[in-house]
Amino acid sequence: MRTGRANYLQNVTPGGVRWATAGARRRSTRVPPPSTGQAARSSDPALKLGDIRAMAKKIKTDHELALNLWDTGNVEAQLLATLITKPKSLSADEVDKLTHSTTCAQVADWLNAYVVAQHPEKEALREKWMMAKDRWAARAGWNLTASRVNKGADDLDLPALLDRIEKEMPKAMPEVQWTMNNTLGAIGIDDPKLRKRAIAIGEKIGLYRDWPVSKGCTLPYVPVWVDAMVKRQG
Repeated sequence: MRTGRANYLQNVTPGGVRWATAGARRRSTRVPPPSTGQAARSSDPALKLGDIRAMAKKIKTDHELALNLWDTGNVEAQLLATLITKPKSLSADEVDKLTHSTTCAQVADWLNAYVVAQHPEKEALREKWMMAKDRWAARAGWNLTASRVNKGADDLDLPALLDRIEKEMPKAMPEVQWTMNNTLGAIGIDDPKLRKRAIAIGEKIGLYRDWPVSKGCTLPYVPVWVDAMVKRQG
């Protein structure tokens, strides 16, 4: 997003975010974008996501405030921004810039779910991001691709996607591996003809084989995940 008027968040608690939103509305001084170190910083790691959702519910939609909060580079501020922005008021270039300036996986996931997925040019962005070297853009591209597989997109070349995943996922950045793995799992779950190959690729790569999961949750290791979901559907 553009450089905005938002104040940097300090002592981010629910009250602290309210202070920041008030400051964002009244300040007119332009501030420089945060450094990489600042961008990854969360002022209060214990702040619950539910608190942020509650704040967004009270604010409702405030596109200008969302722009300003995003510019702080603070995790909680960016999460809040994804909930109060107007996706259709953003150009494709602005969404692309947002995606490249993401600060962490949680922010990326909310941005993808609440902004990118609602944007009218998301397919053009998906095609662009599938070729991106930037980790957050690539993560977003594969996230959109997994979503399309889940919805049964007949125009996707699924065997070619499996070729890419088999070749690229072992060396991909962790942020990208997550949504590549989602795509691999989606293909295995939704396409019976390609299920055996998808499972074989998952076994070969072994990604998330030892991933810790809570009781009752499904391991994201593709052979286990696909098997569990197919049984659930059957």
